[in-house]
Amino acid sequence: MHQTDPRIGGKIQRLRRQARTSQAQLAGVLGISASYLNLIEHNRRRITVPLLLKIATFFNVDAGELAENDDSRLAGDLMELFGDDLFADSEVTNQDVRDLAISNPQIGRAVIRLFDAFRELRTANSGAISAVEVGYHVATDAVSDFLQLNSNHFPAIEAQAERIRAEIDQLSDSFEHGLKTYFSNVFGIHWRLNALPQGLAARLSEDHEAFETADVLPPESAVFMAAHRLGLVAAARDIDRLILEAALPADGPALARHALAAYFAGAIIMPYESFLQACRETRYDIDRIARRFKASFEQVCHRMTTLQRPGHSGIPLHLIRTDIAGNISKRFSLSGIHIPRHSGACPRWNVYAAFLHPGQINVQISQMPEGQRYFCIAKSITKGGHRHNAPRRHLSIGLGCHISHAAEMVYSDGIDATNPAQAVPIGVGCRMCPRLDCGQRAHPPAEHKLVLNEDEQAESLYSRI
Repeated sequence: MHQTDPRIGGKIQRLRRQARTSQAQLAGVLGISASYLNLIEHNRRRITVPLLLKIATFFNVDAGELAENDDSRLAGDLMELFGDDLFADSEVTNQDVRDLAISNPQIGRAVIRLFDAFRELRTANSGAISAVEVGYHVATDAVSDFLQLNSNHFPAIEAQAERIRAEIDQLSDSFEHGLKTYFSNVFGIHWRLNALPQGLAARLSEDHEAFETADVLPPESAVFMAAHRLGLVAAARDIDRLILEAALPADGPALARHALAAYFAGAIIMPYESFLQACRETRYDIDRIARRFKASFEQVCHRMTTLQRPGHSGIPLHLIRTDIAGNISKRFSLSGIHIPRHSGACPRWNVYAAFLHPGQINVQISQMPEGQRYFCIAKSITKGGHRHNAPRRHLSIGLGCHISHAAEMVYSDGIDATNPAQAVPIGVGCRMCPRLDCGQRAHPPAEHKLVLNEDEQAESLYSRI
């Protein structure tokens, strides 16, 4: 009997938990033992096509969507890890890494967590950061992995946001006014604007009876801050349960609580059904959708990545946020593109070129070394500067999908996505990228020795290794 590759156990486990179904219950529906299902969820048994179809039917998802896996992302993270100078003399090949990601994904993730901790301790020992910062960075990576493993979709929080949004809409035609009334009626908290000290965006009073947002914030930021605070109190039980199940390291729960409250804020400001409909109607026109929901560019992009309701999902997207120095502060990928875990991304990627054209949507067909192509858009934004002489932060937001979904986005109009000549060759990072003819290399590939020809000098020191 034909069998699928044993790569989707984690996705089955995630769907089962989201549906709040036990292993015994699902095993009974599928006609297999709970112990066999446990082996499938841990990728220790192959899954037959008939069984795959039964699981897809039970969770109301497309079988092809279910069969897609996260091996490429895990393999990419591992390749980045083994590209470190620590492994310069090892003979680990890319195929070895892929074999590990496919056959033992749990071990692969454990290796990544171990290296994360080692890397931060190594940096701390150099005096660059403190031990406190080490813990923070490890926790940040763990929370990012937690969001990725859940496909950045949390049904329990969605349900809570939908319920509360319906109650708010009954209180007023204005969401902002209804939110204020709901805060006061249900939690006894009075939301108001106030002149807060510079650098402070919002605060809860000591008696917990007032929530203040800085009067210099843009309206969409102030509303998001209030919705975030509402998430911390109204969805606390669901958030705590998700964090408990995640088993995060120290400092992880606090960061995860912040992230999940932000998820709630996006869900209540941009309700799932109406937001997905707006995405489809406008073909993911971010500016139009932002005006419709009175949200910011970044808020809309982030919400677009959460549309993963089984059987009723949006485009599988990736999201990256980077500052002008190349520090990646947000990364999430359902498109399949690999975003570096530690190092900066490829300078050829339009998420960096966007800084050269502030405020404009920059479009690019990006081709990875293995041949996969992705449709990417990017826009640079500015945060802060709400007061005279206040500092500003310059960020770039990148959003994209696999090339097969390009036509579903309005930004692909006028672009021949089927023409390979339109693609820009990019890589994950110089240490992992095999392209030897790139004039923008900052480092040599991990598997190549540096040999310099003093009689010839290329445009880039590492482009002719």
